Amino acid sequence: MSALVGTPFHTRAAERNEKLAWEDWSGFHAASVYHDFHDIEYNAVREAVGVIDVSPLYKYLVSGPDAIRLVDRIITRDATRQQIDQVYYTPWCDERGKVIDDGTITRLDETTYRWTAAEPQLRWFDMNAIGLDVGIEDITEAIAALAIQGPRSRALLEDLTRQDWSDVKYYRRRPAEIRGSDVDVTRTGYTGDLGYELWIEADRAEELWDALFDAGEAHGIRPVGTRALDVLRVEAGLILIDAEYIGVRSAWNAEQEYSPFELGMDRLVNLKKSYFNGKRALQAEQAAGGPRRRLVGVEYEWAAIERAFERHGLPPVLSPETSSDQVPVYRGNRRVGKVTSATWSPILKRLIALASVGKDHAEIGTKLHAEFTIEARHHRVAAQVVPLPFLDLPRKRS
Repeated sequence: MSALVGTPFHTRAAERNEKLAWEDWSGFHAASVYHDFHDIEYNAVREAVGVIDVSPLYKYLVSGPDAIRLVDRIITRDATRQQIDQVYYTPWCDERGKVIDDGTITRLDETTYRWTAAEPQLRWFDMNAIGLDVGIEDITEAIAALAIQGPRSRALLEDLTRQDWSDVKYYRRRPAEIRGSDVDVTRTGYTGDLGYELWIEADRAEELWDALFDAGEAHGIRPVGTRALDVLRVEAGLILIDAEYIGVRSAWNAEQEYSPFELGMDRLVNLKKSYFNGKRALQAEQAAGGPRRRLVGVEYEWAAIERAFERHGLPPVLSPETSSDQVPVYRGNRRVGKVTSATWSPILKRLIALASVGKDHAEIGTKLHAEFTIEARHHRVAAQVVPLPFLDLPRKRS
């Protein structure tokens, strides 16, 4: 097994990682938590501004006369409608309509795209590029990226660039200059909050980090690790590979394979566009009545949690960390699905979860029970299906 390596921001991140808590993110060292506890970092995002090193994302530059044809051949969205300086969030599928991965695609100019992914995709892109005049370059290590997220993120960005950023809409992009370095800025993020992602050449990464934290002191800036990020993304109803779904290339059986419709990505699938990988299979799925299961939001009943702890003579104690244990979900005595990610929401003061359930049990308000373990004993705790996202902040899009 090869040793982990640091991202271009690692030296700076290590200086602030008080807990020396690191984890593996695609072969890179990623900070799990910087401070005494991740709630400090969570609060920075929801109340001020947090900085997240997202450099471990796989990144590709797709360019050339047929770049748009390649993108449109692979993704489920209509690439011909994507404007320059617009960002698409999209899944892509194999020929059976099963999700390989999901990520963002930024159209940099008429013939150039920056594509992010959670898993390596170069071989898949190359296979689909046969016969096309297009270049595909893996820029994962060449480009570093920081996400600045939270209600003060725009004010911080304006301090750094001396520009007004209120005119850059959600999922749009604009180049900028910060301390003499070219920075590509997209209004994107993985927290469900107001935020931006900053893309920069790796050799200028530390200068960007320093500039952010120098200017950010006045805005309550803090670095944010993956534990806080996991809570934030569940509140926002955002999926995670290897939690809500397994990429089809890693699946062991059909149960682990998901279509975009099973993951709540209906609006990201355009069955009216020209051919794309998986189109016929997805058309057949819809013609047969739609997906057999759905991703839903679930809210646990607090009184039921209290009663479960009372059976052990204990007060309720919940882990503040997100769990991606695949625990069963029941309706009556029948198992109808599984929880994929569960977390305590500090802002909503509720135990919430993303869950995959049979389509007949996905309607808002459906009463369910979720398995809940206390002192190594399993209980069934009352819960119900609620709308996603759990937290929908207007400032995210304003």
